[in-house]
Amino acid sequence: MTNKLFSYNILDTPIHRLSGLTKLIAFLLLTFAVMFSYDIRVVLVIALFSFFMLKLAQIKYSQIRLMVIYVAIFIIINAVLTYLFSPEEGVKIYGTRHEIARFVGRYTITLEQILYQLTKVLKYISVIPLGIVFLLTTDPSEFASSLNRVGVNYKAAYAVSLTLRYFPDIQREYIDISLAQQARGLDLSHKAKLKDRFKNALIIIIPLIFSTMDRIETISNAMDLRGFGKYKTRTWYNSKKLSKEDFIAILVSLLIFLFTIFVSVFINKSRFYNPFI
Repeated sequence: MTNKLFSYNILDTPIHRLSGLTKLIAFLLLTFAVMFSYDIRVVLVIALFSFFMLKLAQIKYSQIRLMVIYVAIFIIINAVLTYLFSPEEGVKIYGTRHEIARFVGRYTITLEQILYQLTKVLKYISVIPLGIVFLLTTDPSEFASSLNRVGVNYKAAYAVSLTLRYFPDIQREYIDISLAQQARGLDLSHKAKLKDRFKNALIIIIPLIFSTMDRIETISNAMDLRGFGKYKTRTWYNSKKLSKEDFIAILVSLLIFLFTIFVSVFINKSRFYNPFI
């Protein structure tokens, strides 16, 4: 519980040394590449690249364990619902049918459906590490200054910075309220029934909302008292210029994106890779 979810992790790694703007551009390019392509070969390459970036950033599993659990649950639910509502989607996409097993009614297992759903799962697995690397290695203040330097209004850039800073604050506030409620006898441990744990967790939400509103009002008043927004421009305490490493990172991300487009348009002639023809 001591690890902060979505909190900037201060380390000296090649990923941390990159500008926040560079990491945003790289994240968007790689995410667009993954979302555009349904070629499992391309998606697998990007997934391996994403995990390499995760390792290069020295992000430990203990820092993202809770996030990984939530994502895994989401992926499993998404895969199950995809099959329940459209068990023949792969057959429609690839235009062939290689049936392995048949259940009740229209529910069958085909190679086409397996490939389609496996590709979807890999797409999620590819994007999640990229998002984790971006959130945990980007200094909110430096990221805001980078956005402002490329033309984004400093008010919008500062709002982004406050949002990134707010996630760990919310988590810390939730932990404090949870510990206070448990000291008063509220059972949130694994010994309690799931229904009771869920009901007791909802009790924490109410004071969390009120404390959040108080925090927002305090920050707003402090910004107004300091004249925030009075001038059209502002200076930044934490600012970083784009270095050689930044341009290399952007170039690598751009090449991966262009390679994805090239494979889809000129090789596959489609967003989907069809090994059944």
